[in-house]
Amino acid sequence: MLIRLLWTSILMGSVLAAAANNQQRHNRTMQGKPDLNGIWQALNTANWDLQEHAARAGLITSLEAAVAEPGGLGAVEGDEIPYLPAALKKKQQNFETRLTADPEIKCYLPGVPRATYMPYPFQIVQTSDVILIAYEFAGAARTIYMKNPPESPADSWMGHSVGHWEGPTLVVDVTSFNDQTWFDRAGNFHSDALHVVERYTPLGHDALDYEATIEDPKVFSRPWKISMPLYRRLEKNAQLLEFKCVEFVEELMYGDYRKKVNK
Repeated sequence: MLIRLLWTSILMGSVLAAAANNQQRHNRTMQGKPDLNGIWQALNTANWDLQEHAARAGLITSLEAAVAEPGGLGAVEGDEIPYLPAALKKKQQNFETRLTADPEIKCYLPGVPRATYMPYPFQIVQTSDVILIAYEFAGAARTIYMKNPPESPADSWMGHSVGHWEGPTLVVDVTSFNDQTWFDRAGNFHSDALHVVERYTPLGHDALDYEATIEDPKVFSRPWKISMPLYRRLEKNAQLLEFKCVEFVEELMYGDYRKKVNK
């Protein structure tokens, strides 16, 4: 009986290993690279605050629980963002004025890595030469150049992305940022010296491990890293919908310029 159970265990292990290997083979592109095509989404509270934080009241108290901010365990390695002293004061000022100062409030493009963990899905379209990522928020998009990357034409919200493969991991080097985006709603920010290295590693067919190493010598005393899982949207009709939010912020952005009419 013991021998039979042992053989059954060995056979089951072999079957499961073969199934896993078969699944991995079928989740690769024609070029033999991991197939990242699909719609993905982070399921965490990093967009509210990258660091560990308790739930707190929202800034518009009249809306009460509808805009309360959920707590989160944090996505920062060691839970420390190593600000330089002057930059830390700026971060604290950003937090105090976040209701109007947060670039998300103004419908600016979200930047990298924030676009990845906002509470909206994004879609990866993969070819051998480029990888395209479209984000639902504000119609943001970027191109990751895998071969013969051009020089960056200018600093921008989403930066300039150049990728390569390290085994099963897609590594993306992102530079040429402007200083107009934040990392979250808590006021964590960067300068135009920001440099981000992203790593997308498959954890199976329906999950990715996402890491981003962040470096900015004008703001931080050393590089620091965030990490989180990303999940594939599995609905049969999964798709990106339009969320072009500019029309929602016209009063905030341009209300002071409205022509005054005397009655």
